Amino acid sequence: MTSQPTLEKASRDPQDPAGSVPAKGLRGHPWLTLFSVAIGVMMVALDGTIVAIANPAIQQDLGASLADVQWITNGYMLALAVSLITAGKLGDRFGHRQTFLIGIAGFAAASAAIGFSSSVALVIVFRVLQGLFGALLMPAALGLLRATFPAEKLNMAIGIWGMVIGASTAGGPILGGVLVEHVSWQSVFFINVPVGVIALVMGVLILKDHRAENAPRSFDIAGIVLLSTAMFCLIWALIKGAEWGWGDTKTVGFLVAAVALFVAFALVQQRVREPLIPLAMFRSVPLSAGTVLMVLMAFGFMGGLFFVTFYLQNVHGLSPVDSGLHLLPLTGMMIVASPLAGAMITKFGPRVPLVGGMVSTAVAMFGMSQLTVDTSTLTMSIWFALLGLGLAPVMVGATEVIVGNAPMELSGVAGGLQQAAMQVGGSLGTAVLGAIMAAGVDSKLPDNWKEAQLPPLSPEQLDQASSAIKVGMPPVAEGTPPEVAGKIVNVAHDTFVSGMSTAFMVAGIVAVIAALVATLTKRGENAEAGAGVGHI
Repeated sequence: MTSQPTLEKASRDPQDPAGSVPAKGLRGHPWLTLFSVAIGVMMVALDGTIVAIANPAIQQDLGASLADVQWITNGYMLALAVSLITAGKLGDRFGHRQTFLIGIAGFAAASAAIGFSSSVALVIVFRVLQGLFGALLMPAALGLLRATFPAEKLNMAIGIWGMVIGASTAGGPILGGVLVEHVSWQSVFFINVPVGVIALVMGVLILKDHRAENAPRSFDIAGIVLLSTAMFCLIWALIKGAEWGWGDTKTVGFLVAAVALFVAFALVQQRVREPLIPLAMFRSVPLSAGTVLMVLMAFGFMGGLFFVTFYLQNVHGLSPVDSGLHLLPLTGMMIVASPLAGAMITKFGPRVPLVGGMVSTAVAMFGMSQLTVDTSTLTMSIWFALLGLGLAPVMVGATEVIVGNAPMELSGVAGGLQQAAMQVGGSLGTAVLGAIMAAGVDSKLPDNWKEAQLPPLSPEQLDQASSAIKVGMPPVAEGTPPEVAGKIVNVAHDTFVSGMSTAFMVAGIVAVIAALVATLTKRGENAEAGAGVGHI
């Protein structure tokens, strides 16, 4: 890892305005910088979940198949995950201000193009472009915060940044439901245009370029190709594993290819002059622990949110808007707790808040494993609020640990690593917990169906019923007598909740493991390399 003296020299470099000159006026003002990047980050985070609500309307309006609709989400996720670290490197090389502004402009333009699209193929193409431009601005946002804020204020800034991401991710279904129900599915994308214009104007007026003296001067093309391909194979296997089967040769083939490519990438990084990710970064135990912690946190958060949506809509019969409102305790607690977590981490260091956050998350997951078909709104709200309380310090603290323990000249790469860890963790959580849910439904459905004394099903009918129940939908055929239909609904909901409970138990165990990992974290060793001697 780069030595501290070199980093201090970087912070005092004439090209790094954060070094010793206090920010005056609009340009480079730390809190205005935070506000500017938060608008752009909010736009990308919202699109991670808001589109799920619009997918049924898109499918109906454009005559899309189920596979087409899946690609609307998967194309965005793949492009974002594959490009994040490379995009962070671009920011380190050319400046985070430039890459952030390009990302904002491109994301807003791609959003507008989706709204005007007349075919699902065009929607998918522009969703991929959305992911690529989103990858540009996310690491750049962290790089700008790292370079602009002094060390004693950085955690508070990251706390607000994490609050925006968490609230936007959890609030996406609410906003999406309102727009789809009362306007159109196109409005879900058109809303990014005015937001993007505001972010772009503010960015041009406020953001100030910060570059370390020893910023990279070249590109590791081989490393970029290997890492991007490895990430694609990994995320693609996680996305398609449930459909293909986890033991299928295609799934195993992509996973083996991902491992082989990651190994090849590591070997290349040891031989090039300016590697994409200097492996010496991972000699920092806190940085490595922070990366693992981010994966494990996203595993439970994104995987759990996936099931909760089906539980609220298909088991409790809530509309998309109402189900989003039921998640307000989660969203609200993340909004309140994230800045407070930043203040705590600044005062006490990240270890205690991170361990406490993961313990709170584990308790919430174990509590959610006890949800039933008839669980009251109050009980759900308690567990959702506790989950938000636990996630907030982890979102903030793990980010600070990763970015703060990386050299200043690699702040973009560190930001990309943090976001990539979230994407991998979210994909892994959805895939693994989804597989556990599916296995639970498949194993319990035949016995539950038989115990309810329902008409026997053929193997094909059983598969169809199982597929519906895995998302909480009762497989009630048209014309089914009311008494029989009632029994099918009870069996479907009980079986779904049973599988969901098992999945949340596993998520709770993962959160306990994450709490142990959190004990290895500590305050960023290189945090002072940013605007450490500036003033706010």
